[in-house]
Amino acid sequence: MTSHHAYLLAGACLALTLQSNTATAESRIDRQTETAVPRSQNLYGIGLGVLPKTSGSDEYRALVLPIINANYGDRFFINALQAGVWLLDSEDQRLRFGLSAEAKFGWDASKGDRTRGMDDRDFSIFVGPLLRWQTDYGTFNAQWTTDASGNSDGQQFQVQYIKSLIRSPQLRLNGLVGVTWNSQKFNDYYFGVRRDEVTPNRPFYRAGSGVEWQLGINGMMPAFKDHSLLFGAFVTRLSSEQNDSPITETRIQPLAYVGYSIPF
Repeated sequence: MTSHHAYLLAGACLALTLQSNTATAESRIDRQTETAVPRSQNLYGIGLGVLPKTSGSDEYRALVLPIINANYGDRFFINALQAGVWLLDSEDQRLRFGLSAEAKFGWDASKGDRTRGMDDRDFSIFVGPLLRWQTDYGTFNAQWTTDASGNSDGQQFQVQYIKSLIRSPQLRLNGLVGVTWNSQKFNDYYFGVRRDEVTPNRPFYRAGSGVEWQLGINGMMPAFKDHSLLFGAFVTRLSSEQNDSPITETRIQPLAYVGYSIPF
């Protein structure tokens, strides 16, 4: 984590207050943009996601995953692959600081044409501080995480903006724009080629740090008896360091999912 990022998070923490525990001010949390997936209450269900087979792959794999998007006591939260706790709030809870843990998918090297014969990249858990600021114009998230599983020993710093596009009983739709800085160790783990992985068609490659961009939408439509259909689609534009890897086939990495949930 750079000192600049640390100062940003520290400054935001100083702006928060513990008065929310005793304050009479009403919470002004916007539940639709509280997470990228729009919702008005806790959601539990199952979904099917489609994502690249390996880093930079132009082929895809499908994964069946549980869907949990929920708050507990308005302090603990689970949002898909992320879980955490809010530690400090402003009086109206529109500015919140907490800690989170987030899962990162690895990949099976045998599934990719350019990665076959390499070592697999393992499933990892990244942890770190999280800042959320809700405004009348949308929600801003800033998060720094480090690899607690020790697979890459890498770090990420992400800034994300979530905007409500449609609010109606028939459809809720959020738009998302994000930028993520990945450290050298992160990129080298997922996009690098080690000495023992070199082949005549796959040269040694040591990736440096870089910035990737994300753009996407998430939607929720009511189904029978208050059940919900969830869907989303994203594209990530890889950084130059990621795109220059000999295992990368395309710079634009799409991800899509559909799911079905039951509100509680």
